[in-house]
Amino acid sequence: MAASIRLFRALGDQGMIAILNPARLATPATVLPIRTKKRYFIPPSVSSKYKTMTDMMNKAKAAGVVTPHEIPERPINISCTAGIFEAYVPPEGDARLSTLSREGLKQKTEQLKKNAASQLAIRKIKEYDSEFRSKTFPEKAQEIFIAAHECLNQFDRHKLHTLVTERCYPEMVRGNRYRTIRWRFIESLEPPRVVQVRCPDMVSKGNLYGQVTVRMHTKQSLVIYDRFGRVQYGKDEPRDVLEYVVFERHMANPYGTWRMHGKIVPSWSPPKEPIVKTVVLPGPNLQPWEEVEDFIQEVPESPQQQWHK
Repeated sequence: MAASIRLFRALGDQGMIAILNPARLATPATVLPIRTKKRYFIPPSVSSKYKTMTDMMNKAKAAGVVTPHEIPERPINISCTAGIFEAYVPPEGDARLSTLSREGLKQKTEQLKKNAASQLAIRKIKEYDSEFRSKTFPEKAQEIFIAAHECLNQFDRHKLHTLVTERCYPEMVRGNRYRTIRWRFIESLEPPRVVQVRCPDMVSKGNLYGQVTVRMHTKQSLVIYDRFGRVQYGKDEPRDVLEYVVFERHMANPYGTWRMHGKIVPSWSPPKEPIVKTVVLPGPNLQPWEEVEDFIQEVPESPQQQWHK
């Protein structure tokens, strides 16, 4: 007790205040910096030579740094659409069923029910194309169909662009670079007729696209040769072909024309024959005056051997 009294007298009033201070008695807090946001892009300094992201990417490419793959943008073409609106569903057994049979009458009845939407579309098309008639259009469509396929024989791509849309063009010429196509139109087994008409608008009201589906039952022949003159597909014999071809026109364009847009393949149609693929076999390097027969060597026959079990 006496020692405590001596300590208080030695410290005085200021010493007692410092000892009894609550901030001094509390546990000292440790301050740790925490990174709350990860920055994927650090802005360059003012004195930096490359101030934009493009300049920095070009510098990285020049230094050999692998940069992420750039996805090219898909171009948009307003002269045609990218698909078929409400694709026509051909009835099963078409061109084989008689209208006098029960199934044939049922198909005819269903077709009459779907004609209401087609009549409304025809009225919209006539507002922009006064010469459009559903009875005379199939003949014009068949002429476009024949001319487009004849362009494949000589591959007149400039004329083909005027007969088919930008969507149909790559589908017709894909894989034909090293092939020779011989296509012939022989005759029409049935008169072509319009089975469906649609005229929807895209992007904005008034930007109309007319699509007409024409049924064609014709007789054709098709032979495809490879670059060596061998037959890859087809025979030079006439065949009966039933096709549903879609023709399209940009109605808002006063200079637009009807072009072939695509084909509808029914689910019940038989599968196509596969195309026979050919390859080049390596051979000897010949001079202009040499023949291949001079280098063909006869393969010796292997001697017969007796095998014992």
